[in-house]
Amino acid sequence: MAYLEIEETSHLEGSVPISGAKNAALPLIVASILAKNEVKISNVPEVADIKTLILLLQNLGAKAFLKDNVAFLDTRTLSQTTAKYDIVRKMRASVLTLGPLIARFGNCEVSLPGGCAIGQRPIDLHLLALEKMGAKIQIKQGYVVANGRLRGAEIIFDKVTVTGSENIIMAAALAGGKTRLINVAKEPEVVQLCEVLRDAGLEISGIGSDELEIFGTDGELLTLKEFSVIPDRIEAGTYLCAGAIVNSKISLKGANPAHLSAILSKLKQMGFGISSEGDSLTLLPADEIRPVEILTSEYPGFPTDMQAQFMALALRARGVSIIDERLFENRFMHVSELLRMGAEIKLNGHIATIVGGRELNAADVMATDLRASSALILAALIAKGTSRVHRIYHLDRGYENLEGKLKALGAKILRLE
Repeated sequence: MAYLEIEETSHLEGSVPISGAKNAALPLIVASILAKNEVKISNVPEVADIKTLILLLQNLGAKAFLKDNVAFLDTRTLSQTTAKYDIVRKMRASVLTLGPLIARFGNCEVSLPGGCAIGQRPIDLHLLALEKMGAKIQIKQGYVVANGRLRGAEIIFDKVTVTGSENIIMAAALAGGKTRLINVAKEPEVVQLCEVLRDAGLEISGIGSDELEIFGTDGELLTLKEFSVIPDRIEAGTYLCAGAIVNSKISLKGANPAHLSAILSKLKQMGFGISSEGDSLTLLPADEIRPVEILTSEYPGFPTDMQAQFMALALRARGVSIIDERLFENRFMHVSELLRMGAEIKLNGHIATIVGGRELNAADVMATDLRASSALILAALIAKGTSRVHRIYHLDRGYENLEGKLKALGAKILRLE
């Protein structure tokens, strides 16, 4: 099994290209189910989750492949409407096929996604919304079995749900009549999905707000134009933290600073400088790395997907930092591994108290989820000696060539078996 070997690194410099956003690409690939033409999507990250979703579409009968960061998708040949457990268990986002499949075919079976290491992420809000739109939902032998012709409805999400919003937006696209969605997620990934559907001719208003109105096509498929996936704001934030943890000047190419406002704000609070020009973003070293207080929340608040990386960064600060994780109940699993490296972190429920300024020592550590793996890599950059980060298959789900990009900045990092 692969692992990363990382030596202490005192300095990084240079520029790193930012890949397309995995969390944007997933629903956009699934949206090809709504199309009556071959869809071409560029700037698609070649990561494990994307490859799994391509395989799922192939299993449903679509012609789909990924080459040189371009996805070619033709779902006109779809012959199956069952998303099987063997694939769905590998990636929770497979549940995004539920809305488009029932909207197009009037029936589908999608395996329940099962457990998630970072906490409960039930799909009850997806199912309640589809029932309001006229679907008959049953749970049989671990599968969501959905039948019925969808019609427009007013749906109020009890809480903000990104995949729930995306699923119902795609379902509403082919439904009959007007759908009004209230308390919709406002993440850039949701916004791009709406924009792509609008550019395909769908009548949709309120894009970027928490309230959408969608006039469905009543079963008529859309013509999706060629488009490019937005930059990955979490990847961008991770590399900014890499530069920050060794207090070095680095630049990002192909980023979108507008999507990073909460992350950049916290970096500035910690003493770092930020300069941006177009899609180029530069981190400037701090005179002194200051502690920080972070509360995770939905966009445009501070992203839960950056909490672990900032915890690693807080280990460099002079003083005590506080992280309040409000979105997932098990998202501090990386703490026990950081403690193995000599970190001083105390947990009290959903609040972590990080005492910065202590010297870290290299250790063998184990990744428990995607973002935890990047936090351990960041900590290894400042730990005395040579660390080994195991179970990096988590990392490969969401980062494209992370070790290659870090090595280009000057990090001493190797992928080994």
